[in-house]
Amino acid sequence: MKSLLDIVHRIPNPAPWTEGDNIPWNDPDFSERMLAEHFSQEHDLASRRSATIDEHVEWIFSTVLDGRPGRLLDLGCGPGLYAHRLSARGCECVGMDFSPASIRHAGEAAAADDLPCRFVLADLRDEAFGNGFDLVMMIYGQFNVFPRRRGIEILTKAHAAIVPGGRLLLEMQSAKLVQRGGESGPNWYSAPSGLFSDEPHLVLQENFWDAEAAASTARFLVIDAQTASVSSYALSNEAYTEDELNDALHMAGFGEVEHFPSLTGSAAEAEAEAGLPVVVARRPLR
Repeated sequence: MKSLLDIVHRIPNPAPWTEGDNIPWNDPDFSERMLAEHFSQEHDLASRRSATIDEHVEWIFSTVLDGRPGRLLDLGCGPGLYAHRLSARGCECVGMDFSPASIRHAGEAAAADDLPCRFVLADLRDEAFGNGFDLVMMIYGQFNVFPRRRGIEILTKAHAAIVPGGRLLLEMQSAKLVQRGGESGPNWYSAPSGLFSDEPHLVLQENFWDAEAAASTARFLVIDAQTASVSSYALSNEAYTEDELNDALHMAGFGEVEHFPSLTGSAAEAEAEAGLPVVVARRPLR
């Protein structure tokens, strides 16, 4: 917890990941608030609206899985909105996330519908992924939140988890999107309650772009309206050019790499998503 004076004396241009690895999705209270955002049909800021998810699942099943049920690992699965739908099509799914509320909901929903899903509360950086998967997926630009070294470690673990001939699906934040976020100006808002607090609060956001590191940082200063106490959070994102991502995938052992404009393969959706292209990489047969 900080004070208003700490805001005045804050570091003016923090290096990426120096003010925290990520927003604390694993904090129990934060996790519960985030779960509510996942189910909002008013925005696509946490999970997409249900109709959009349905379109994505159709494309993943028909194009990436070639219309055949398989064994699937969903990294950063949230409350299981994609895994549940793919399981309903016959896939056996494992979801992994470090948000306790999301994992709890995902497991309960799968059990209620008798779906072949298993959900694991874990930090992707440290957890073993297992093996025998036909598809490993990580969507909504979550891969970008890891520094490049950590990202390559995750790709290497994903490669080991996939059967020969199986695939990896990544939905990335484009390099332009990451840079644009880092170069956008500061902003603020107030709320009676929200993602950062159940109490009335003010959120001050600053954004930074580090050209040398090719990474952005968003700093969130949350001021409690009653006590004026300050909580600080930060989120950094690594920017990859298409060539850099291809190199990282090949370094992790992947062979054939395909690029698509969006999670439906549609350029029109790519415009709507404003910079979330998709890459599908295959583990070689030998």
